[in-house]
Amino acid sequence: MARSADETLKNAVALAYSQTDAAPRVVAKGRGLLAEQIIARAHENGVYVHESAELVSLLMQVDLDRHIPPQLYLAVAELLAWIYQLENGQALPTLPSLSGRGEKR
Repeated sequence: MARSADETLKNAVALAYSQTDAAPRVVAKGRGLLAEQIIARAHENGVYVHESAELVSLLMQVDLDRHIPPQLYLAVAELLAWIYQLENGQALPTLPSLSGRGEKR
């Protein structure tokens, strides 16, 4: 089955989080050329870029400047903790599954 042009376009979502925020916020999102620009800006500014089609698909549904929904807290928290370890030169286990489904381990 052939894919439509819309299905083959790359998506990107940028999150921001500070200690004063209740949860991370979606600060940029886009598809196609805009997604490529978001990713390029992240690389230019030394911001870690993680590819997870499932997580991006869920985050694309969040309005700009809105906090992520509670259902995604676990997945995003695991990703942020992993990035924190990466940035601080700590030994890294493999990246968590980022299921976002609240699975017990």
